[in-house]
Amino acid sequence: MPNPKFENALRCLPQTVPPIWMMRQAGRYHSHYQNLRKKHSFEELCKVPELAAEVAFGPVDDFGFDTAILFSDILFPLEALGMGLKFGDEGPKLGWQLVGLEDLKRMHPLEQAVDFMGFQKKAVSLTRKRIPEDRSLIGFVGGAWTLFCYATLGKHDGNLVLPKVSKSLREGFYEKIIPLLKENIRLQLEGGAEVVMVFDTAGGDSSPGFFDEAVLPPLSELVRAFPGKIGYYAKALPSRSLEAVRSLSGLLGFGVDHRSDLTELFGNGKQFVQGNFDQAMLFLDPADFRAYLLEWLRPFLDLSPEKRAGWICGLGHGVLPKTPEANVRTFVKTVREVFA
Repeated sequence: MPNPKFENALRCLPQTVPPIWMMRQAGRYHSHYQNLRKKHSFEELCKVPELAAEVAFGPVDDFGFDTAILFSDILFPLEALGMGLKFGDEGPKLGWQLVGLEDLKRMHPLEQAVDFMGFQKKAVSLTRKRIPEDRSLIGFVGGAWTLFCYATLGKHDGNLVLPKVSKSLREGFYEKIIPLLKENIRLQLEGGAEVVMVFDTAGGDSSPGFFDEAVLPPLSELVRAFPGKIGYYAKALPSRSLEAVRSLSGLLGFGVDHRSDLTELFGNGKQFVQGNFDQAMLFLDPADFRAYLLEWLRPFLDLSPEKRAGWICGLGHGVLPKTPEANVRTFVKTVREVFA
């Protein structure tokens, strides 16, 4: 059965204690992950479903998060399309990059790409069996725009000149990637995910006009295909672009980073809101950390459960490497104590 707090948040039902989920809660900072990483490569941890389930289980078991999330990477659909993908000390590296329209012909057909992504469905299914019955499960895919940035540049570092000026190439890529993302989402939902997040890392690097033109349409298509099942997150999203996301009919909810005042985003009663403690502050000394966290929680405590209905408590972005585990544990414990 799904986690009651998480389900209430998805349905925007008032509740005293919010559910807690952190992006990248399973990863390099966690000793459970580190021990697995000593024996297996990152690719193995993602692509061997039993290992992916074990990685996702670790932080739920250790810290008591209300939900687990598929352990994987947003770039695997590019590998599925034949672009190659290796992970090293300097991060992911594609076998080749999109330069012109002719490169689109090198990509694998949809059926072959979907077959490649089958490991994620099994990973979701095994994660559902591995975590406690009273925990929920989230899936995820990368946003089409972010995947285009990686496909053309091989990375996302803020210099997005090529993807921004290559309209024809972008449209051709979308014709390849959007059908694959739809099938990828379908696989994860069939595997047991309750909601699939679209992580659009590069979305916040767009002007409002460009966001409307190039980032919002593929998201809208995914939401129309799976109404009530899709959440969205983009780092540093401008307020006008965020409003455009919130206006999407059928969008289940959205996350925001620590730059936003979360209390101003509550209240429509239709979409969950995820976030948004500054992940860097988890590096404070333990005593200072608890004091800072209590001060951050104060505005939320001043709101009635009805006013903050739909809140999924977490970070503004992902858990950073070397984050002290003790502070993660304090975060979960303190949030539950003060709201109880």
